[in-house]
Amino acid sequence: QVQLVESGGGLAQAGGSLRLSCAASGLTFSTYAMGWFRQAPAKEREFVAVVSWSGGTTYYADSVKGRFTISRGNAKNTVYLQMNSLKPEDTAVYYCLVDRRDRTRNFQGDYWGQGTQVTVSS
Repeated sequence: QVQLVESGGGLAQAGGSLRLSCAASGLTFSTYAMGWFRQAPAKEREFVAVVSWSGGTTYYADSVKGRFTISRGNAKNTVYLQMNSLKPEDTAVYYCLVDRRDRTRNFQGDYWGQGTQVTVSS
């Protein structure tokens, strides 16, 4: 059974930083992309960032480019999202995803975590 467990969410002030982590377990496929979506109140879920299995390919939403950095851990089943220069509009529940075919373009994910809340105050 695939499990994705996110951590690191919380409250930050505008201009501050947070680092999200996600650990995957129960995966039976050898290579997979990992990434993040988010959902703000009364809004649809939106793509944030994705990283390939090798770590060599990354994509970001325009809204976070230059402020957020996604990376894989040394243990390939982990992914991090370093969020700097946070804005109140970054407030959302952040979800970790896995794509079992290591697809990064049009990243949708096959498995989702439960989400972690990020709140940015102005």
